[in-house]
Amino acid sequence: MKAGFRALSAGGPQAIKVEAIAKALKVSKGSFYWHFKDVSALKADMLRHWLQVATHDIISDLSDNGLGSKEQLRRLVDIATSEKNEPYGGALAEAAIRDWARYDENAAATLKTVDAARRQFLRMLFEKSGAPPAQCVSYANILYAALIGLEQLSLTGVPEWKKDLSALLALLLRDAEKR
Repeated sequence: MKAGFRALSAGGPQAIKVEAIAKALKVSKGSFYWHFKDVSALKADMLRHWLQVATHDIISDLSDNGLGSKEQLRRLVDIATSEKNEPYGGALAEAAIRDWARYDENAAATLKTVDAARRQFLRMLFEKSGAPPAQCVSYANILYAALIGLEQLSLTGVPEWKKDLSALLALLLRDAEKR
């Protein structure tokens, strides 16, 4: 599956091909078919995996770790900006999935689910951090949009994107405390 994400990250959804993935893994095409019925099945599994691992598992882990909401937000920024996704194609993976969703109904539906779950979790964390309810949606949207944008900029040479996202979070939390 990681090879599928690396192919997606390198060349888009059209690069997810049995022969290319098998060659990259130095296995036979038969090995691919042992795991997946066809490329469509691989793509569906990739989307399910991304939804589970990059969203539901992270939300669950943060919710169950006993940290306060502000620390959970800080930890979330650390996770989102970490090198954890390198085996999946790195920072390019999320951008590639977003691009894929422009042309593929299943990818678009999964992206919509992912974005909604992430923004809802952020909203809830801001609310628990003491932000006024009327501002929580805005704070969640601002932080999430900044993550997506800074992730894109990091691909073109913005080296401090983790620092910038952390600074934005600090400003949002400080603003929430003033209200």
